[in-house]
Amino acid sequence: MEDVNVQVLDKKNNSTVERQDTQPKASHSAKSDTVFERYINPTAIVNFGFTLQAAWECDAVLFQISLLNGGPASLVYGSILAGLGTTAISTSLAELASLDPIVGAQYRWSAAFAPFSPKFWGLFQGITVTAASTSYLANVVIGLAVFNHPNYDPQRWHTTMCMIAFTIVPVIANFYLRSLLTTLEMIGGIIHVIFFIVTIVVMVTLSERSTTGFVFGNLWTDISGWTNPGVAFSLGLLTVAFPITSFDGVLHMRDEVQGARTRVPRSMITAVVLNSFMQFGFCVALMYCIGEVDKVTSSPTGLPIIEVLFECTKSKPATNFLLVMIAFVLFVSLFNILASAARLTWAFARDNGLPFSKTFAYVHPTLKIPINALLLVGFIMCLLALIYIGSITAFNALISLPTIALYMSYFIPILFIVIRKLQGRHPNYGPFKLGRWGLPINMFAMTYILYMLTFVGFPTEVPVTADNMNYAGPLVIALILLAVGDFFVTGRKRFVVPTAPSARDDD
Repeated sequence: MEDVNVQVLDKKNNSTVERQDTQPKASHSAKSDTVFERYINPTAIVNFGFTLQAAWECDAVLFQISLLNGGPASLVYGSILAGLGTTAISTSLAELASLDPIVGAQYRWSAAFAPFSPKFWGLFQGITVTAASTSYLANVVIGLAVFNHPNYDPQRWHTTMCMIAFTIVPVIANFYLRSLLTTLEMIGGIIHVIFFIVTIVVMVTLSERSTTGFVFGNLWTDISGWTNPGVAFSLGLLTVAFPITSFDGVLHMRDEVQGARTRVPRSMITAVVLNSFMQFGFCVALMYCIGEVDKVTSSPTGLPIIEVLFECTKSKPATNFLLVMIAFVLFVSLFNILASAARLTWAFARDNGLPFSKTFAYVHPTLKIPINALLLVGFIMCLLALIYIGSITAFNALISLPTIALYMSYFIPILFIVIRKLQGRHPNYGPFKLGRWGLPINMFAMTYILYMLTFVGFPTEVPVTADNMNYAGPLVIALILLAVGDFFVTGRKRFVVPTAPSARDDD
């Protein structure tokens, strides 16, 4: 154990004083943390967070889920609530990112600010991976195939092969084309904005309009079996809440960012705010231009946005082109998600949080990337894709896990920093700090997270059967028990988190 000086607020004298705070000793020096080349410039890191979320594109692929629960109210008003809640979360974490920008982010902060047992909270935070992005892309490909070739009969293994292909390409690109990723981020960011405008203009000018009452005064219940308006709205809200949650991917790239203490927090907040506005605009336009709802939801392509765009344009080439642009931004987002997940896996392995940690903590000395961690993430994504062949329900449950884990990973460090603030043990803030607005923002963020966690495990339809059951909740409980068991068996001995705030040179 070592003593660390921490600045705290003396409420009586309204001044800062130094106190001794006992924390576990850091596992390695600050200088040893920086093993990557700082190649991501200020513009690229903003584009990284901006395109990583790809919020309106995700909504275009997923909005049919909200048509089962909540309908227009969940999409329109839900996008406002999701934007406010996620902005509060990103702002709360931005303060921590400015204080201690680190690849491990949430698990590092959980250990650093835990009121007790920092090793346990750090280890508990450290496991998550997702295959959701590849499934979105695969659905677009299969949907377009059916749209252009009506006789085509898609099989589950076709979707799986698409997901595996969409995983392999960015893995290889991260090896050999890293120098082009900054340019790809720029192109992705431009298309993200331009085709947001183009898509809305096309829908608004060419489609038949819904009434304002339909868009702003419609809360659908009992379509899926849920008759309670609050439950229906909340389940539909998940569609617009999920796309803007993954802003923390920027944090895990901090070792490759120039001036991380200011630019990483700025990128996180900018990405959430801009994507929230775009998401709201797209959802409003979509509801005005959706046309015949029954025809859209029963589209043979399985992707209602294809039907919406085709009814607007009356042109297959135009519909194909707009969908390909949506898929391109989702593809750029996948590059970012994969790179971010690989860095997080590397950081967790570096702190002995994984089996065979030494292997997965390896960084190639020439390529300057965590090769083994990248391959591990890609391999797991391919395994998840194989599950789709056997059971779509099991696959959906597994890719829902990261959503719950992500909200939990946001909640714990915010809770711990709030406890410190209430105790008057304020940390020595970085360049970005919330000041007197900090506690209200933190409290709202935690309330929103708890609200989302309440409903993310609900089945989307009732009565509940083996086919429509949401197994994400039981799987999360199993994962928690696994993490607790790992901690008591070997984790508390092997896992070492650098809990003292680091003094890095960010230039």
